[in-house]
Amino acid sequence: MRTGETSASSTPPMTDDRTDIKTGIVGLGNIGQYHAERLRELGVPLVGGMDVAAEARRRFARRYDVDVYEDHQELYETIDAVVITTPNKFHEEYAIDAFDRGIHVLLEKPLAHSYDSAQRIARAARDTDSYCMVGFNNRFANTVQIVKNRIDRGELGEVTHVEANYVRRRGIPGRGSWFTRRQIAGGGALIDLGVHAIDLALYLLGYPDVEEVTGVDRSEFGSREEYAYLEMWGDDTGPRGFDVDDSASAFVRCPGKRTISLEVAWATNRPTNHEFIVRGTSAAARFDLLEGDLTIHSASTSGPDHLENTSIEARQNDTHTAEQRAFFDRIVRDDGGDGTVEQALSVQRIIDSIYRSSEEGKTVTFDDV
Repeated sequence: MRTGETSASSTPPMTDDRTDIKTGIVGLGNIGQYHAERLRELGVPLVGGMDVAAEARRRFARRYDVDVYEDHQELYETIDAVVITTPNKFHEEYAIDAFDRGIHVLLEKPLAHSYDSAQRIARAARDTDSYCMVGFNNRFANTVQIVKNRIDRGELGEVTHVEANYVRRRGIPGRGSWFTRRQIAGGGALIDLGVHAIDLALYLLGYPDVEEVTGVDRSEFGSREEYAYLEMWGDDTGPRGFDVDDSASAFVRCPGKRTISLEVAWATNRPTNHEFIVRGTSAAARFDLLEGDLTIHSASTSGPDHLENTSIEARQNDTHTAEQRAFFDRIVRDDGGDGTVEQALSVQRIIDSIYRSSEEGKTVTFDDV
């Protein structure tokens, strides 16, 4: 707890079971409801929700038969843990107020809409006794865990490069929604999809330090009157509701010649691509983040020289359910944080550096950030 501040619950509640952790949701839109369904599946008591929009509160109350609030402080008086799924700009207020009350926080990615705001959240998280986890749900995919286990066992050798793709051919969220407004979201495709790709690449590299970043963000499609698409996740107000990037390309350099190449897009004239390639000195892993296809590529001199391509089949799992299970199990075990807040701050710093690099037309060295 930060010096000079009081809390309604200065020590987070101890419990032997996640079914004892009274939980609320701040932000009752689609992703809030998505989390609510999984709370119910895990047997976690969902006791309330908060949203500034009256219709969102009415819909949530009808669907889940819980109390809803316009003021998050009223919700915070009733809960032990909170899932925050609001637009990025408001993460800071809701997370820090939760820390002040000793409430555990599962915070949807990204950490914030800006690097400055992300720093304030990270500082507050360091000073609280409550547990905070950032929603990097793709880490929990069975395919990713198989690759991570092989890396940890040394089967890929030294991992030196990750090619990270999160590309939609046409997939801009509703133009005019908060996703496409820089003031609220902090960016476009890079901060929405890139945050997943960057985290996953760093996670598989062991989260090394970063030396420098170079990148370019583009707005080539969402700003057009004649933007052609087949589906959108909201009403389309046209280009006047779009002032963010719809694609980005970047290169990240880490110590020991470890690198990441990044391609993300909401819209581009190329096929959809969710492929990650993890290159090691003994083998490489290639997988599709959404489909789960996994192949291990290697070479051998045992017998005649030959190349090996081994296909691995795994059951696909619900990554948000796995993420929630990890969050509540850590609260139950009281085993401290998982490091995702500091890692999310590193991701935010890279995103901020890509935007800076694009604006300034040069490489951003982290010693200068």
